[in-house]
Amino acid sequence: MTCCEGWTSCNGFSLLVLLLLGIVLNAIPLIVNVVDEGQFFHNPISCFEWWLPGIIGAGLMVIPATTMSLAARKRACCNNRTGMLLSSLLNVLTVIGAAYCMLVSTQALLEGPLICNSPENSTPSCEFSFSNLSDIHPESFNLQWFFSEACVSPTDVTDPTTNGITAGDWRKHTLHFDSKENKYRVIHFSVFLGLLLVGILELLFGLSQMVIGFLGCLCGVSKRRSRIV
Repeated sequence: MTCCEGWTSCNGFSLLVLLLLGIVLNAIPLIVNVVDEGQFFHNPISCFEWWLPGIIGAGLMVIPATTMSLAARKRACCNNRTGMLLSSLLNVLTVIGAAYCMLVSTQALLEGPLICNSPENSTPSCEFSFSNLSDIHPESFNLQWFFSEACVSPTDVTDPTTNGITAGDWRKHTLHFDSKENKYRVIHFSVFLGLLLVGILELLFGLSQMVIGFLGCLCGVSKRRSRIV
């Protein structure tokens, strides 16, 4: 087995794990929405899970390259120059899908869950426009909605003195599911941070396979062993 075939096999298995992880992460807020509300699109955690960055970007768009990379490994049907070239070309879709997943996840982390931005907390307040994905400013990436004492307006939060809880005590509970706001904040942060990491790793594996597949096409692959009956 040449180094091109070995790295192709590693890329294929790695992309398979990542695309499954991306689908599962994207499904978490959708499932929580159904469990909490009993129906889709009603009081979702955020608008961005409905962009399906993990299901489409990190999932479906990665399947062709993953399938070809696994098929182009040692003793497989596509273990030839053409198979290596196709594994390289199909990873263009992987790179595009990973970039889409990263952009949506970054924008989601910038804006925070819907409960922190809209009192209505419903899909009519969502604006599904691709112009939103290009409106990313590095200087605004401070995750203030997650680390602040409360992301909702003071009028929407119960007076802490009525329950014997001071403002200082509130910060101690910000990372626990003691309220709907905290629950949504933790789920939103965990899901989209995970999707961002998945997108970055898929981008790296996709770019590396583009190079390795091209080299495998130029240099050739090892001959397949004859089948032993």
